[in-house]
Amino acid sequence: MFKFKEYDFKHYKVSILVIILFLGSIGSYLIQYLQDSGEQQFEKQIIGLLAGALIAFFVSLFDYHFICKFFGLLYLLNLILLVAVQYSPFGAYHYEAKRWLRFPNGQVPSTEAIFEFQPSELTKIILILFFAKFFDLMYRQINKWYVIVISAILAGIPLLLIFKQPDLSTTIVLGCTYIAILYATGLSYKIIVPSLAIGLPLIIALYWYVQQPFQGLLTEYQQNRILSIKYPELYPKEMWQQNNAAKAIKSGGMLGKIFTEHISKLECKIISAIESDFIFTAIAEGFGFVGCCIVILLFLLLIMKCFGIAKRAKDRLGKLIAIGVATLIMTQVFVNIGVVTSILPNTGIPLPFVSSGLSALLSNMLMIGILLNVSLQGKWNKEV
Repeated sequence: MFKFKEYDFKHYKVSILVIILFLGSIGSYLIQYLQDSGEQQFEKQIIGLLAGALIAFFVSLFDYHFICKFFGLLYLLNLILLVAVQYSPFGAYHYEAKRWLRFPNGQVPSTEAIFEFQPSELTKIILILFFAKFFDLMYRQINKWYVIVISAILAGIPLLLIFKQPDLSTTIVLGCTYIAILYATGLSYKIIVPSLAIGLPLIIALYWYVQQPFQGLLTEYQQNRILSIKYPELYPKEMWQQNNAAKAIKSGGMLGKIFTEHISKLECKIISAIESDFIFTAIAEGFGFVGCCIVILLFLLLIMKCFGIAKRAKDRLGKLIAIGVATLIMTQVFVNIGVVTSILPNTGIPLPFVSSGLSALLSNMLMIGILLNVSLQGKWNKEV
């Protein structure tokens, strides 16, 4: 469980925790003014940020090899939680999505619930650990088609459950993470090239299909959000959040309003989910173009450090975990900012470490803790 003699604490990546705490502080500062009166999101976020940092440090002391021994059990636990969301009395809605487990039952208002969390956030780290271990065990057979098919089925089951919540954005992010870990395992170019040659046209065909009136894959609500990006004038309801986000971002200018006006005058406060999925809008309006660049650069630095840990990992298992974490953070940031800036259809996903939400924050901190343990056992002859 603990291998302190093998840990190189001289190379403990404190810089990663500093970046995360800085991002979390920006989010918490904005949440304090964006939350509705009577809400306690700011207080919860501060507690979650501090508790999360302690969790990350504590988990970083656990040998990731020991944690991955339970990869099968973690996978089954994850499936049980995802099934419970859909088919147990504890499944709860926020807006039109049933993604939460709420206790004592799903019908209790969230403000009166004893406990509530989103299992799909936990799925992110569990799938990274599961497939890192799975592909590490199956490394010698990785170029066998049956291994790829089995892994795709194992990935498809939880992704289908998440897709039905509905949560298209998390489904896409997890799908990209699975593919990144698969490719990083050492697939032959004889498989990579044909898979890209077949897969890319299929993605284009799928994108065309979901826009057709006869499609049966997406709900009408989801289809309208995709169509709204192409024909925004025809879907004002679906584009309301993104149109107002664009106005708020534009009003932020170069340096933002926080240093020139009172923060209570931020226009973005009218946008629903502004403290979670659309918090980048508040960053843009409050801190301006310069603030946006700083936040993006911090995420870029964090992702580069993740890939640096992958490069110096002690073994294949550590390498795959670090690549999975880097891919997960990268795709979430891209999707979140892409939605806010109307590059992508409106689909809710939090900005890691910044958005309000304890499930996402604590799950991400748990993930960072495991990543830090990979770095403690890395080959750090040269600093990355």
